[in-house]
Amino acid sequence: MNDEHAPQPPRDPSAGTPDAPYGTTPAYGSPAPDDGASPYAASYGAGPAYGAGPAYGAAPVQGASSAEATEQLPATASPFDHAVHGAAAAGSGAPAPIAAGAAGKAAPRRGPGWGGTSALVLAGMLLSSGLTLGGVVAYDQLQGDEPVAAAQGSQTSEARPAATTTAEDPDWAAISEQVSPSAVSILSSTGSGTSQGTGVVLDEDGTILTNDHVAGDAESLQVTTSDGRSFAASVVGTDPSTDLAVIRLEDPPEDLQPATFADSSTVVVGQPVMALGTPLGLENTVTTGIVSALDRPVSATGEETDGSDTTFTSAIQTDAAINPGNSGGPLVDAAGQVIGINTAIASIPNESGQAGSIGLGFAIPANTAMLIAEQLQDGGTVQHAFVGVTTTDGTADDGSAGYRGAEVVAVEPGSPAAEAGLAEGDLITGIDDTPVGGAGALTGIVRGLEVGSTHTLELVRDGKVQTLEITLAAREG
Repeated sequence: MNDEHAPQPPRDPSAGTPDAPYGTTPAYGSPAPDDGASPYAASYGAGPAYGAGPAYGAAPVQGASSAEATEQLPATASPFDHAVHGAAAAGSGAPAPIAAGAAGKAAPRRGPGWGGTSALVLAGMLLSSGLTLGGVVAYDQLQGDEPVAAAQGSQTSEARPAATTTAEDPDWAAISEQVSPSAVSILSSTGSGTSQGTGVVLDEDGTILTNDHVAGDAESLQVTTSDGRSFAASVVGTDPSTDLAVIRLEDPPEDLQPATFADSSTVVVGQPVMALGTPLGLENTVTTGIVSALDRPVSATGEETDGSDTTFTSAIQTDAAINPGNSGGPLVDAAGQVIGINTAIASIPNESGQAGSIGLGFAIPANTAMLIAEQLQDGGTVQHAFVGVTTTDGTADDGSAGYRGAEVVAVEPGSPAAEAGLAEGDLITGIDDTPVGGAGALTGIVRGLEVGSTHTLELVRDGKVQTLEITLAAREG
């Protein structure tokens, strides 16, 4: 099935259609360590799970093509999520649909194309259940494989600009005290064991946002607040294609403190940030760093062998330490506002297949997270935007410079792409000034855009640089 948002292996010029999508299986979470044993088994980036199996450490390979028409992309990153007493989840390598979510036009991003991210093949996403992101390891799961993906989306009208202070010494102690009550630890139990992740409090009714790989397959959920109280919770809704889920406490206390979300389109490279979570089961842990890059293409595969649960994200990259168990937790700015949901890391595994944070963490932008969360809170169905093209990684030149991007292999009749005038052979190089370095990058960006929103595509056609306007639609069914 073609998916305009699903990257696939590099296209053979002699072939008429792109090969299957690339991506490593994500695994968030790692099995709980035995007494006296190391807290996490597999490393991100190594193996699937955050501690085991494919890690986000496996990044998509450069040159891999992706089908953008079907709206599903293969994920190559694995979520980070720390499995506590059971085996980590296993991921799949099938493509997943692209989600749309950002309303309005975000500020231009400076980030490498899909190829650059794919080069991080040794990394894995830090998700709680476990999945591998192309080049990123999920830090929450050391052994399991599950998809992780996220794209930048639109922010709610109440969202405020991110705090981009350049102060050399933000008051992190005060910020931690302010934000910690809005972050919770999540213990997920399945038939194969348990894994641990993190969540963000959305409202006083006990609604919590986390990663799908943390809570999606749970048979039971136990949520622990920063002051040590534990509550049972149940899943309200999940969206595997963006690796997001909403859960709710069954008997919430009256003093829950909802988090404040910022407009992630205002985030800039270099601004200071803090990550909160439960790395390796260590609750109430905070780490600090900066925003290292924006619009970083990240993909992760889930458990389905056909790649149908693969996720793609146009992520915020940070050097704040993120490890298994951090999945689903908040990445906040110097004002304590949530700018992203931590979901994966890139890492270099050692001889035993284990690895740790090397300062390459990835978060789903807050705008995308809230776009999806608002649709899930009432148990609703999430709508994802799509372009309607099948793409592969490609190159082109205009006689004076060369370009990398997502080469259109096929255009779906009656789709937004067809109405916009996209044609086979076009090389899409950008969306609203955000660089598109390959098929996977295109998928990740589209997943963060809102259904019905209009955008400008930059492309190279017949040796000439051109622009087209496209209005994204929702994929039927």
